[in-house]
Amino acid sequence: MTEVETAVLEVRHITKKFPGVTALEDVSLSIEAGKVTALIGENGAGKSTLMKVLSGVYQDFEGEIHYKGELVKFTGPKDAQQQGVVIIHQELNLIPYLSITENIFLGRELVTQYGTMDKSRMRRKTQELLDRLKLKVNPESPVFKLKVGQQQVVEIAKALLTDAELIIMDEPTSAITGSEVEVLFEIIEDLRKANKAIVYISHKLDELFSIADNYAVLRDGKVIERGKMEGMTHDKLISKMVGRTIEVMRKTSGTDKQEALLEVRNLNLRHKVRKDNVLKDISFDVKRGEIVGLFGLMGAGRTELLETIFGLHASHASGRVLMQGEQLCCDSPARAIAAGLALVPEDRKKDGLVLGLDVKTNISLTTLPDLEKLGTLNDTQECALADKYIGELKIKTPSRTQQAKNLSGGNQQKIVLAKWLATKPKLLLLDEPTRGIDINAKSEIYKLIIGLADQGLGILVVSSELPEILALSDRILVMAEGRLTGEFTAAEASEDAILKRAIVSMSE
Repeated sequence: MTEVETAVLEVRHITKKFPGVTALEDVSLSIEAGKVTALIGENGAGKSTLMKVLSGVYQDFEGEIHYKGELVKFTGPKDAQQQGVVIIHQELNLIPYLSITENIFLGRELVTQYGTMDKSRMRRKTQELLDRLKLKVNPESPVFKLKVGQQQVVEIAKALLTDAELIIMDEPTSAITGSEVEVLFEIIEDLRKANKAIVYISHKLDELFSIADNYAVLRDGKVIERGKMEGMTHDKLISKMVGRTIEVMRKTSGTDKQEALLEVRNLNLRHKVRKDNVLKDISFDVKRGEIVGLFGLMGAGRTELLETIFGLHASHASGRVLMQGEQLCCDSPARAIAAGLALVPEDRKKDGLVLGLDVKTNISLTTLPDLEKLGTLNDTQECALADKYIGELKIKTPSRTQQAKNLSGGNQQKIVLAKWLATKPKLLLLDEPTRGIDINAKSEIYKLIIGLADQGLGILVVSSELPEILALSDRILVMAEGRLTGEFTAAEASEDAILKRAIVSMSE
């Protein structure tokens, strides 16, 4: 049987243009039934644009889509979904103040024989999906109370609700950790056995080698190459993605600095609803010029630890935090910033940027008092500040007046870093600093982090990616169930040793 005969979906000569930009140019691709096709490329290569064309988000494009042998033109995502094409978006597509159940069934609610919503049946179905994905949360919980990783699992549950023929997964593991990834891979294997077609987009190349049958490489909106994953290597794929060899920078020498910059002593954080503690008696130091990696599985308390140090949970926290030997109240971010702390949050779009504002304004937001005179901003100084960090961090933008939402994930992350570096911090708290960005942008972020440490900044970095933690850190702390369960020097650390401490039983 030929590839065309087994293809669930084919795109032929697709071109998609935005004002001043050609996002896709003459793209042709075939997606086979019972196979996982990896779609590979840098941020801005056109991957997400192509998937939005396939799933009906964009209808104004040149070219043809053939689905199950028929020429189709989806009128929108709901039309595509009804015909069996669903997408798990990288950018979470959830309504924050609706419950998990309401989000999963939004637009496809179940009804009773009397025409009213069958809430109990929808709740049961949601619970079945959450059990299948091993997410232990109440189906009636509002989405805004979930962590980013948990919201990602809800997105996956939405896609699994329908009996789709083609499932598009756009960075489905960008915010979930090892055990959740394993569950997802088991589900993908079940879908493959059921002869479903899967398009899988990820910057985590190890994942692609684990699950993908075929690959297609996009670069600058064009298909550069496609073929079978068998026989392909990491280096070859990276070279095809970027058109050159990328060296991922790693920290090669530890710090010999002994001056404690940050000291955390017996830090606890009470749960806002339950009586138990989210953080339990945590103590550690970060030295000047040192990169300390913080690893843990979902729910370990990593984000809560960074937020508590930064003063976001003052009314529920206890313990001591010291900067350069002086007690830090931890009662507000303003005090933390004044003491020399900066927090780059996990969700850059929601918590790190004002997407509708331009690059210049986003960078200057943390230093407005310094740029103000007699009640007005000094535009010359503001522009100079933006230009300084656009140059130093190599932010790729047409101009300082470009809106942040129009830039790639890697460049958005650099803007968040620039915003905080403008405060001249002594300690950087980085929560998943390379989430959802490509290998080239990731390498640039690594260089920035290592360079900042070399300049004397202390850095505490959270990551769900063990290779990233191992590449960056002088020292590695491991968390499980709100406690510190392990500490390793860079020389002592290994993936196996770290994972054992991340899943250690608290009863031991």
